[in-house]
Parts: sequence; structure tokens; C-alpha cells
Amino acid sequence: MLNWALLIVSATILIGLSLYSMRVAGDQDESGFLVANNSLGPFVAAATLIATGYSGFVFIGSPGVVYEYGSLELFSNAFYTPAFLIATLFFANYLRRKARTLGSRTMPEYIAQTHSSGMAGRWLQGVVAVIIILLLSVFLVSQIKAIGLLVSGWLGISPTMGALLITLLVIGYTMFGGLRAVAWTDAVMVLGMVFASCAIAYVVFIEIGMGELIARLDVINPELANPSSGAPYGDSPASALLLLPYAFLWAAALPFMSVRFLAIKQNVSMARVGIWVAILGLLLNFTPLAGLYAKAYFPDLASPDMAMPTFLAEGVSPLMSSVITLFILFAMKSTANSLMHTVSTALSYDLRAALGLHEGFTTTMTFNRLMVLIVGICGFVGMAYMPPVMILWLGILGNGTLMASLFGVTLCSTFWQGNSAGAFASIATGFSVSAFLLLGTDLGWVQGPLYGCLASAACYVGVSLVTRRALNPAVSSL
Repeated sequence: MLNWALLIVSATILIGLSLYSMRVAGDQDESGFLVANNSLGPFVAAATLIATGYSGFVFIGSPGVVYEYGSLELFSNAFYTPAFLIATLFFANYLRRKARTLGSRTMPEYIAQTHSSGMAGRWLQGVVAVIIILLLSVFLVSQIKAIGLLVSGWLGISPTMGALLITLLVIGYTMFGGLRAVAWTDAVMVLGMVFASCAIAYVVFIEIGMGELIARLDVINPELANPSSGAPYGDSPASALLLLPYAFLWAAALPFMSVRFLAIKQNVSMARVGIWVAILGLLLNFTPLAGLYAKAYFPDLASPDMAMPTFLAEGVSPLMSSVITLFILFAMKSTANSLMHTVSTALSYDLRAALGLHEGFTTTMTFNRLMVLIVGICGFVGMAYMPPVMILWLGILGNGTLMASLFGVTLCSTFWQGNSAGAFASIATGFSVSAFLLLGTDLGWVQGPLYGCLASAACYVGVSLVTRRALNPAVSSL
């Protein structure tokens, strides 16, 4: 009953914030739904960025990786904070200013406007939107699965029923308030996430002690406490360093992350946003410790992704377990609402713009909200029929491949401007290389997307240069 009460109270608060944000934004302009009327202050901007980045994969996936492969994940996970900080300080301001100059409301629109103002731009916006819909839907499915695993034990219901319940809640507060509601609810949820992370650290460092924990792990397998390989990221422990560029590209290139930069107020200093990013991110780096606890005391779990639920059931008191579970649920919901918003925006705004539809029902807020509903339901159905895979790997498949697809047209275009031909080539190459390496080889999880980024950048520059030279003689002859 306590858990149900906590869920109902938190759901009421989130829905209330959503309805209030809808009233503030108004229905006259899609800008409120798409980019929160460019109104986010420093704390809310940092909170929504961190809450979205430190999602179910950190609270459920990372402890599962620690349980399966050992303590290297503790080192790897620490790179997310500096990576997000670098993206905020050295990329966000450029993106925010250029998008405001162009009038871009979404990342597909920004990519299209920076490469072509004609039919090629519309095609580019449509292609990017389709890839976002495909790959972020994969990531959304992984989030919904993580939610189901967590809520089932918390509320005493089946994983499927738990996933359905929370999916409907996330649909509810996302569809009414758009990005403003997503950001405001994230700001509330990240505070709970910080509390949960610190509570995990207290149990491991104070109540148990790292000495006892390491001794137990050594009895099971000395590799757990002191890994000699970099699994699952590569052969060498140094492979963990790849998480720094990977996480930076995640924050800068993935649309559901970078769209938050577009929503920040014009007069807000990015340094102030960066300070909050650093504080919140550092406090959230304790979560993988739950995986060490589960491995030390319960080494025969049926699935690595049960590490965090096991810690909550056995490592803390029932009251603390209830509260921490609610806050971990916040982490999952913060990413799920961002994914629903980004995918539904690609459907309701970017595909519509690519098709040249500027009037009618498709331009209304009702249509935007309907797309959120459809995306959420499709994500739940996909989760129900998904084969058994690790949540973190599924998230990397969706996020990493999307990151590789968009690397050339987002990050490379910041330093060197290509054309639409180079943009199409880089998207196709990054997508193909990353997907093949993740699905068809035994390469480390982050190496595939990073190689895809390199291939995307090479094609972006190479094809742009070749097509420019091919067009110059034709222009001269005219």
C-alpha cells in the first residue's frame, strides 16, 4: 500500500506540472510543445539533460553490467559526467545560437536547414526523422522493459502490467505539456535520483564496507573486483576510456539530448548550466555499486538485469527500498518521456514538414499529442514481444547507431560545412557501419558506434568535396 501511495502522489504531481506547463505554453504555437518556448533556465536545463542521460540504463543496466562483467563499469560510468559537461560548455552554445538564427525547432529541421533550403533539405529532414523514429523506438523499448522489471517487484504485479501502468502515466504528462512538461518533471525527478544514488553509496561504503565486499567478490571470482579485460567494451581495460568520447557524442549528437540545448533561454550562461551538470552528474555515479552488492551476496541470479531489484529487496529496509525504487522509476520515466517526445515530434512535425504539409489537422496540438499516444503504445507492444537481451546492449544498439548516423551532419558540420549529398552519404554510412558491427561482430559495445562515427565523418567530408568539384565545372559552363 505504501508503494501504491507513493506512485499515486508522484503521478499526481507530475500530471499537475504537465497541465500547468501546457497552460503556460498555450496552444497557439507549436514552439511550446517542441522546444518549451526557449524558456529553460540553468538548473532546469541541466536537470533535464542529466535526468535524461542517467536513465534506466544507469540504474538498471549498469548494475547489470557490473554483475555480469565486474567492477570496470564503475570506472566507465564515471565518464558520463565530464562528457556531458564538455558537450554543454563547448557545443551547446553554438548549437543554440545557430538554431535560433535559422529558426530551427527540432534537430532534423536544424540538420536540413544547415545543408539545403530546397527539396534536398526536405528530403534530408524526412530521412533523419525516419531514422530517429526507427532507432529511438528501439531505445524506448529498452526503457519500458527496465520499467516493467522494476515495477513488478515494487507493486507486486507482473512486469507487463507494471510496464503498461507506467507507460500510460508517461504518455499522460508528456502529451499535454510537450518539452516544457518533460523538462519541469525532469527537474523534480533528478532530485530523487540523486537521493537514490547517495543511498546506494551509503549502504555499500558505510553499512557494508568495500573491504568486505571485495573479499566476497574475490571468493567468487578475482576478476570481478580487479578485471583484466575491458569486457563488454573491448579486450583491454583501457577500452573503458572510449566511454568519454562516446558519452560526449551521445549528448551532442542524439536528438533527444541535444534538443534541450535549443530550449535554453537566450540570456542564460552555459557556464551556469555546466556547474549544475557537474554537480548532479557526479552525485549520480554511485548507482553501479548495487551490482557489486548483488554479485557478492547473490551470485546466481537468473538475469544480470535483476541486480538492482535484488539490491533493493535485500540490501536496504522496506521503507528505503520503496523510496529508492520510486526515484529509480523517476530516472526511467525521465528518459521514456524524452524519447516519446522526440519520436512523436519526428512523426508529427518533421515528417509533415518533409511532405510539405503546412495546414490542416496535422498542424494542430491535438495531432502532436495523438502522436505521443501512438508512440507510447507502440513502445509497450514492442517490449511485450521483445526477445531476451540485456537492457544496456539494446540501448547502445539504438543510441549508438543513431549517434553514428548523425555524427557527420551535427558534430562535423560544426567545424566544416558539407552539402546535402555529403549529408545523405554520411547518414547511410554511419547507420550501416554501426549496425553491422553491433549485430554482426563481437567488437566491444562502444567501439562499433565510434567506428560508425569515423566512417560517417569520412563520408561527410569526402562526398561533399567530390560533389562540389563535380558541380563547379557545370556551373562555370553555364
